[in-house]
Amino acid sequence: MTAEEIYQRLQERFGDQILGFNAKAVDPSVRVAAAAIHEVAEYLRHDPQLQFDLLMCLSGVDYGPGKHLEVVYHLFSMSRRHKIVLKVEVPRQGGEVPTVCDIWRTAEWHEREVYDLFGIRFAHHPDLRRILLPDDWEGHPLLKDYQVQEFYHGVRVPYVGDPPQTGLEVYRTQEQEP
Repeated sequence: MTAEEIYQRLQERFGDQILGFNAKAVDPSVRVAAAAIHEVAEYLRHDPQLQFDLLMCLSGVDYGPGKHLEVVYHLFSMSRRHKIVLKVEVPRQGGEVPTVCDIWRTAEWHEREVYDLFGIRFAHHPDLRRILLPDDWEGHPLLKDYQVQEFYHGVRVPYVGDPPQTGLEVYRTQEQEP
């Protein structure tokens, strides 16, 4: 089934919950209302003509300060050999999307990563907590307006633009600061 045919089926079934279609992209994508993503995903997974049984990737995207965030779902059907990308717009502050980890188990880890690095919450996720950073880390580092904290538990946090430092230089820097 082509991406256009998949889009048509979704539009017929979900109406105004399907917000748009980009056929010109390398991977054609369907825009879905955030509140409808779980229902749309369940349909794509279980409909006999679609059978999207593989969530290849779930990612977060930041379009820059003052703009929205996005969750992107890359889906593939092993039996039908077709694919589609779903995109869900999320507000920059307090953004939340329903989880899809009950539909594709691998989403559990992907959603935790997006939460950790972008701060997007996934409603009804069974274990939504940081996966890459410590629990007490401040902020979400893949946001384009993220401010790197200078120290974490007394250790200087390096970031792009810092000159390379040896362990001894880090120690001396900490020793000199009040």
